[in-house]
Amino acid sequence: MKKIAIFASGSGSNAENIARYFEGNSKVEVSVILTNNPNAFVLSRAKDLKIPSYIFSRNEFYKSDDIIRYLTEKEIDFIVLAGFLWLLPINLLRKFPDSILNIHPALLPKYGGKGMFGMKVHEAVVRNKEKESGITIHLVNENYDEGKVIFQSKCKLNPDDTPEQVAEKVHQLEYEYFPKIIEQLL
Repeated sequence: MKKIAIFASGSGSNAENIARYFEGNSKVEVSVILTNNPNAFVLSRAKDLKIPSYIFSRNEFYKSDDIIRYLTEKEIDFIVLAGFLWLLPINLLRKFPDSILNIHPALLPKYGGKGMFGMKVHEAVVRNKEKESGITIHLVNENYDEGKVIFQSKCKLNPDDTPEQVAEKVHQLEYEYFPKIIEQLL
């Protein structure tokens, strides 16, 4: 059985989608959901899904091995970032080499890097009159959005699409492909 830890900072819609995808799967389970935000809605989703959650501070994340110890105790094999906004510390990257996956709401290398998340990405896509957008699923390294690309999927954009409409198109790709790519990697 492969055990997944999901890190999320906000709503957690992708975390829930992934957890529901693997419900009843005898080979893969979402074992825990971690967040840096004590007010994140993902905590309500975790409770509803009966998945343990863990809230951590910036100091705990960057200046201790507490998270690594916790993940080791839970026998985690794979980490999924689903709307997690902090850069990962090097000790976590070393503990889980090529075993941390992120999804980005654009076609990297465009619209990636520090500060490019959520609606900021979709606003930039619309502002630059892009004809397409999409998702990039990639391994995580020490830089924002620069890890090895595993998968991309595109969606066509209309000239009059709003950032909210672009977000909805991109979310549909996230929900469709993210769990499947995780399953393929595991």
